[in-house]
Amino acid sequence: MAPKPWSEWSTTLSHLALGVVSLHAAVSTAQASRGAAAGFLLQALASATLLAPGLGTDEDGLAAAWVATVIGLPLLAFDFHWVNGDRSSANLLLGGGMVLAVAGDHLGAEGRSVAGQAVVLVVAVTILIVAVFTTNTYGMWGGAMLGAAGLLSRLEEDKVLLLPKEDVCRCALAAGSWAYHRALHTQRLQWE
Repeated sequence: MAPKPWSEWSTTLSHLALGVVSLHAAVSTAQASRGAAAGFLLQALASATLLAPGLGTDEDGLAAAWVATVIGLPLLAFDFHWVNGDRSSANLLLGGGMVLAVAGDHLGAEGRSVAGQAVVLVVAVTILIVAVFTTNTYGMWGGAMLGAAGLLSRLEEDKVLLLPKEDVCRCALAAGSWAYHRALHTQRLQWE
């Protein structure tokens, strides 16, 4: 058996990092925040689908990533806005994600790509704005890392920091998910 090239290891490790961070966040937020836990779980399941050989086709992996993006991320933002009293933004983000999820079949590949990146950036910016106004440092880092993942995915380069661009995006998303998980925990402690 020949050893895997570094790019395959990098892809595997980035999927594993995102999956483990997301699964941990889902389990630890399940009691206090079911919406965020569901969002984290969707991210973990998408990583598992793409990571496990034979679990599904590449199309299944892309569909899982689409669902984790257009439903999972708005669920995370929904909870953050809801906890901070911004119910209208919370509902708008979640409703927009649901509409995109339903309309995904009617969009072409390029349309889904643009819509997915728009969701990532809108979620990141809204989390960042709420975090700034509530002085939640973890929320600021989470929003910044989610935004960085969204912006990195738009780069024309195939490699960033000597790694495949998609792997760097997944690592940024994992860091953002970890920070966002901590932001939710911090926010819940402030309200108790």
